[in-house]
Amino acid sequence: MRPDPTRCEVAAALDAIVGKWKTQILLHLFFEGTMRFGELRTAVPGITHKVLTENLRELEAHGIVERRVYPEVPPKVEYSLTEYGRTLGPVLRELHKWGARHRRRLREMAEQRRGEVAAGT
Repeated sequence: MRPDPTRCEVAAALDAIVGKWKTQILLHLFFEGTMRFGELRTAVPGITHKVLTENLRELEAHGIVERRVYPEVPPKVEYSLTEYGRTLGPVLRELHKWGARHRRRLREMAEQRRGEVAAGT
């Protein structure tokens, strides 16, 4: 059965996980496991406290990330992928590989264009 372009399931998937910071957050949680907020903030350079909080809340709302608060002073909060979120593992791994191949391809294309310009073609 062919996919119905008017009900693009790829778009639904990407809406849940794509954003400037979401993929980095997900990759850290996937490869490193449970992390505290400060560890995530350090692991994702350039992200602000507010933006990290917003992204984690969105991922929580999708059931991909879980937040665990420990009743301590000061409060200890940890984030990890849910069982459902861990199902993204193979997808993230393949996207990571594809991204690496794509970057290489773009570099090769840029080098080829520079060579053509230098040769005057």
